[in-house]
Amino acid sequence: MYSIEMAYARMRELQDQANRSRAHRTAAPRSRRLFGRAAAAKKR
Repeated sequence: MYSIEMAYARMRELQDQANRSRAHRTAAPRSRRLFGRAAAAKKR
């Protein structure tokens, strides 16, 4: 039987895992993406 408590615990596990993987990414690729978008907007 799969209880609500088990489902909630699993959801928290997955959320923690997602937060950890998000924290491992550096800000550099994000800023590079933003810069690339800004540069593309200037070309128009």
